[in-house]
Amino acid sequence: MSAAPAALAPDTPAHTVDAFHRGRFWLVQPKHGGHRAGMDAMMLAASVPSAFGGRLADFGAGAGAAGLAVLSRCPGAAAAVLVERAPEMAAFASATLAHPGNAHLSDRAAVLVADVTVSGRARAAAGLADNDFDFVIMNPPFNAARDRATPERLRKEAHVMEDGLFESWIRSAAAVVRPRGGLAVIARPEQLAAILDAIAGRFGDAEMLAVHPRPDATAIRIVVRASLGARGKLAIRPPLMLHPQSGNGPDERSEMITNGLASLFGD
Repeated sequence: MSAAPAALAPDTPAHTVDAFHRGRFWLVQPKHGGHRAGMDAMMLAASVPSAFGGRLADFGAGAGAAGLAVLSRCPGAAAAVLVERAPEMAAFASATLAHPGNAHLSDRAAVLVADVTVSGRARAAAGLADNDFDFVIMNPPFNAARDRATPERLRKEAHVMEDGLFESWIRSAAAVVRPRGGLAVIARPEQLAAILDAIAGRFGDAEMLAVHPRPDATAIRIVVRASLGARGKLAIRPPLMLHPQSGNGPDERSEMITNGLASLFGD
């Protein structure tokens, strides 16, 4: 990722402007506080099939990396709504859409400041109507408080998991997605049981893919994908290696996924 100048509002907080997908889109993100996007967002975006042509909701969008990565890789995608609870991070997402390097994508994207944990009428009033999307992706704050203790409020909100998080986020996803619509979640391996519990009775045909730093290393991430109302059982897909057994460079497949040149599940 590299930096380039951007035509931004003069009161934009300290930030960087970073290239993703080899410069096919740009992200305006906080320089110090808040969440900075990286490989997690690219893997999550790559879980959406390349031929996707519907409306996407990016829950916990931050500055908009995953949602824009879907639009960048999937030219047929109709729209992406970047859903972010923190007004400060939503402002960075708006700055991202205003960046001139994203002009070819911004007409298909919008920012929504909303808390995805609310339910029923409150969720609809927040702008998340039932059956309004074809796919929901989510990169929730999945670190335990003891793992990522930080006094910085925005970073804590972006990283530290609240009790019942997967249940509340996936409940909302099931409400806003259309029948047979998709869901994809990225999290830590130890959170697989909580994710499967949350999708039970809502989403089926689940697929799980583990992400390993190297072939001989323990997985550090999982990506779970499923379809609303489907009944198929869980399938475990071949894992993704970020690096080969030797050397510091990226694995060929992970590099293609990072740069928007391949899908995570091969479709």
